[in-house]
Amino acid sequence: MALPRLLVRALHRAAAAAAPAAPDFNSFVTRTNTCGELRAAHVGQKVTLYGWVQYQRQGLFLVLRDFQGLTQVIIPQDEAHSHVKELLSNAPLESVLRVTGTVSPRPQGQENPKMPTGDIEVKAETAEILNPCKKLPFEIKDFIKKSEALRMQYRYLDLRSSRLQWALRLRSRVVMRMREYLCNLHGFVDVETPTLFKRTPGGAKEFLVPSREAGKFYSLPQSPQQFKQLLMVGGLDRYFQVARCYRDEGSRPDRQPEFTQIDIEMSFVDQAGIQRLIEGLLQHSWPEERGSIMTPFPSMTYEEALAEYGTDKPDTRFGMKIVDISEVLRGSNIHFVQNALSYPHGSIRAICIPQGVRYLTNKDLGSLKESAKSQFNQEIMEIICRPDGSLKSLLTKFLSEKEQSELIQALNMQEGDVVLLAAGEHKQVCSALGALRLLSANLLEAAGLALRDPTAFHFLWVVDFPLFLPKAENPTELESAHHPFTAPHPSDVSLLYSDPTKVRSQHYDLVLNGNEVGGGSIRIHSAEQQRFVLEKVLKEDTEVLSHLIEALEFGAPPHGGIALGLDRLISLIVDAPSIRDVIAFPKSFRGRDLMGNAPDYVTPEELEPYHIQVSWPLEEKEAKKN
Repeated sequence: MALPRLLVRALHRAAAAAAPAAPDFNSFVTRTNTCGELRAAHVGQKVTLYGWVQYQRQGLFLVLRDFQGLTQVIIPQDEAHSHVKELLSNAPLESVLRVTGTVSPRPQGQENPKMPTGDIEVKAETAEILNPCKKLPFEIKDFIKKSEALRMQYRYLDLRSSRLQWALRLRSRVVMRMREYLCNLHGFVDVETPTLFKRTPGGAKEFLVPSREAGKFYSLPQSPQQFKQLLMVGGLDRYFQVARCYRDEGSRPDRQPEFTQIDIEMSFVDQAGIQRLIEGLLQHSWPEERGSIMTPFPSMTYEEALAEYGTDKPDTRFGMKIVDISEVLRGSNIHFVQNALSYPHGSIRAICIPQGVRYLTNKDLGSLKESAKSQFNQEIMEIICRPDGSLKSLLTKFLSEKEQSELIQALNMQEGDVVLLAAGEHKQVCSALGALRLLSANLLEAAGLALRDPTAFHFLWVVDFPLFLPKAENPTELESAHHPFTAPHPSDVSLLYSDPTKVRSQHYDLVLNGNEVGGGSIRIHSAEQQRFVLEKVLKEDTEVLSHLIEALEFGAPPHGGIALGLDRLISLIVDAPSIRDVIAFPKSFRGRDLMGNAPDYVTPEELEPYHIQVSWPLEEKEAKKN
């Protein structure tokens, strides 16, 4: 029995909606095709292409490039097309052309299997130089090395490279899939929050923006933290935003003063719910060309991460875990060992470097020891496992055969391994060995030992962070380990009022290959508890947060959230050496825009409405006079 015509149409529409069509790159423009789409099936068709001159050879052919790929264009040699030959033969590299011609198969034996368009060429019939290019500061080729400063000064040229084109387009696809997952599949509301706000206590330094009210300044928010909590108070239930954030952190190697995060908040959720959401979000948006990721992600506590990896963002792609050998050496007569173990948090720990004798030089071992000394004030002892299985070290004369055997067993030492041993306060020892673990891995890989799979993606949740940490400048005072709105662990709420140093938080970090790519927490939703944390524990003036505390008094629901660092995540997905390689217009290492020369001076007249005067250092005063 035939289906009714209207039902058939409805089914066709549903099928079309379910299977998204390939994007039409030629809609609304005057080209017929892109430079990357022509194939043997197009032979005989007349086409119009637009692009940049990538290469030109002896007036015979040129390669035209656009965002999607390359097409070889044959320059006509007959008299009737002499003007086309002259134009194409003399077009400077990177000039913008329009070429119309016929698609032809390449002569037999001249096909290029490395090019998607390598089976065809376009025989030019008409052409026009839409805009010539002057002498380039560098060649637009991925294999040509350019200084980063030059690339950033001419970022609009660097953006033409296939590497940056691919990274930015992949980033766009990932964000679109994230929107689809959050909004279409799980009912999140995309809300834009203000960029001009007020100073938030704690956390990173914020940029200040002057106002026309004397002495009053806005701050650029380091995150939409307060706004997303207020949206939960307002009953939106599920919020997300591709949020621009700002931190005035000065010169840091791989940070940006402005960055992007996928910001998320939910009402009536617990830590496990946030984790399931993010695992599903990443699985849904993960690029197919980067393989698949398995969920659920493994999880470990902050204390476990510190004890085994010496950091709260462990790279779990390789072993070399930190091993506690305190009990093995407790009965030894080694003075520095016994001295370390006499303290309440004393510890003896070590890492075992596989095949260290073969891959590490004496200079390498010396640099590892020096690094531990300079960064952590931590002395390091080395132990080498000889071919006969015996140990070579300054320590062996103090160790019995039984203790040496137990040490070999505890560290699973093999012939040719090198052990780095540290004794002292637990956190300092673990932090030092954690740094040496990563430095050793770099040295081993530089020497040719494959240790970390560059195609592997190891996600990890780190949980149960401390809620507060001693201030570096005054250890008797406390500061938030993350931010002051993080809720205490349910089991530790009573400790908040008796011994806040022992309180664990409901904070969670998402780590990928040793990099923090996300962090969030369940929030304090009680005004009374929030006021106690700010006033009694952190000694902060609550006036600056009075609006938030008051909001919590009007029936605020339990809520929590997370923010994913989009720049860092994408840079890891595409294996970029820096987050600057996945941002269209990044700032330099020192936070400058080298292309537009920002920040820049403004005149006293421009500052006058803001009641600001600049006090110049003497040398700058003289420079401005001259």
